[in-house]
Amino acid sequence: MAEHLFVPTGSKREKYEELFPQIKSLIESESDLIANMANVSAMIHATFGFWWTGFYRVLDGMLVLGPFQGPLACTRIKYGKGVCGTAWREARTQVVPDVDLFPGHIACSSASRSEIVVPIKLNGEVVGVLDIDSAELNTFDEVDAEWLEKVVEVLIGTESRNK
Repeated sequence: MAEHLFVPTGSKREKYEELFPQIKSLIESESDLIANMANVSAMIHATFGFWWTGFYRVLDGMLVLGPFQGPLACTRIKYGKGVCGTAWREARTQVVPDVDLFPGHIACSSASRSEIVVPIKLNGEVVGVLDIDSAELNTFDEVDAEWLEKVVEVLIGTESRNK
């Protein structure tokens, strides 16, 4: 197990290129999804310094707060509500440059200005989401979507292998 995270510098893409193999190496031998979510949220948060980085899991028809880094968060989110619920309903990544312009945005924190939410799919069904908020407008783009989707694939690949 890795004891230290190498926090890369450079462009956003370069940071993801350095971070991704570290994430993959750390989680590929761990079978517990919650443990992996905890480490992944910590690694992304430490690398990019986002406002909030974490996971919600689908439990009993709701998105329920999972491991995260950052300030307090909404505990439960309904299907189709806010950016997270929309990502769940549409089963696709949501990139929101300005959360104030997103219809039905749930303001867990007024400091959040932009957001990306990546659905976590297992056997075609959304079982959770990776949610990242920034205190700055226009933080997220196709580079984030590409790499965070890869992170989620590795995360859920580890989970499905260990069932």
